[in-house]
Amino acid sequence: MSKKTFAIITDIHSNTESLKSALSVISNRDDIDQIICLGDCFPLGPNPEESFELLSSIENCIYIRGNHDRYILERLWEEEQPTLEGMDPYDPICQEIVQNIKWAGQRVGNKGVDFIKTMHVAHREIIDGTLVEFTHAWYQRDDQPPTIEEASSWRDHVIAKNDSLNQFVFIHGHTHVPRHDEAENLLILCSGATGLPFDKNTNGSVAFLTVGDSINWDVHRYEYDAEKVIQQLEERKPPFYKNLQNTLRYACIRNDI
Repeated sequence: MSKKTFAIITDIHSNTESLKSALSVISNRDDIDQIICLGDCFPLGPNPEESFELLSSIENCIYIRGNHDRYILERLWEEEQPTLEGMDPYDPICQEIVQNIKWAGQRVGNKGVDFIKTMHVAHREIIDGTLVEFTHAWYQRDDQPPTIEEASSWRDHVIAKNDSLNQFVFIHGHTHVPRHDEAENLLILCSGATGLPFDKNTNGSVAFLTVGDSINWDVHRYEYDAEKVIQQLEERKPPFYKNLQNTLRYACIRNDI
């Protein structure tokens, strides 16, 4: 029987200190067949340029495009009333995040834009009778993960076209919160976030998925120098940086400043 082990990073958001730690954790293992990056690489954090350099240097990595990466491609800030994820375009928080996306896009420049263009919307692998689907949120959209009902319907649709499949694993990022849902032969998994967790655990995360005669999912949480990242935000002062500092401190969304 075939077996394959994936290492998964996601939602880095220009937190290069955490990304370096995640890559170190991955390099300490000798059983990784494929690295997957589930997107949201550049906006929000302090180091878009260094994130681009680090990510583009990873060998054997498949890159999935996140909604924040897409906003750079679309030049969201040039829209008449830019908004994101259903926010009120007149909300000062929304306006600051849009300006942060502009700031990050300017810093990664044309090379970063070209890199984002090479990213995939989703990546699918079939290992014996197990189908593994990697996306940022959902293969039909990048800003809202599937409900268990949506994913079950997707599974049933796939089985109708390929009845040799007997197990389904759907892995997403985007929410910054770990997820482990199971329904019969379907698993929906999220490791949280490598760079900007929202689950009140300030440690970064990298996940390992092994598919073979069984399915093993291991989320590794690691410490890194978050205070250094908070200081980097203070030094660079990108739009929305005060809120991001508190989000890093408390590992939850903090827009109360």
